[in-house]
Amino acid sequence: MRRALVVSMFLFGALSCQLPPEQMPLKPLPDDGIPEGYTDLVKRARLQAGSANVAFYENKWADLRDAAQGLEKTAVFLAKSSTIPARHKDTLAVESGDLGKEAVRLKEAAAAEDVKKATEAMQKIQLMVRQLGIQD
Repeated sequence: MRRALVVSMFLFGALSCQLPPEQMPLKPLPDDGIPEGYTDLVKRARLQAGSANVAFYENKWADLRDAAQGLEKTAVFLAKSSTIPARHKDTLAVESGDLGKEAVRLKEAAAAEDVKKATEAMQKIQLMVRQLGIQD
């Protein structure tokens, strides 16, 4: 009876452990091409901001710099999107420009491994990406 209990507890523990799903790498944005839709670009920005956050907490400064660089490029494409929601039509150029500038600040903070500046930039980026929201 005791063995059965130990074996069942072991099996239960082994079966309940799961690794988090690996994040699929984002396909690169084209240098000269048709920009993706607004929804896809906002989702991309969310993933990149999340990747930046993880890299920051793990002290992976090179990964943080790469995520910031990706966000900078996504911000450029956001302004060129052809499917901009009505509530962002008049403000998207400014919003995406601000996101790009903050991504540059994050990239510079990552290069200098400056925790305080990186934290400030990431807070602003998270808020900006949230405000870009997909819902109308």
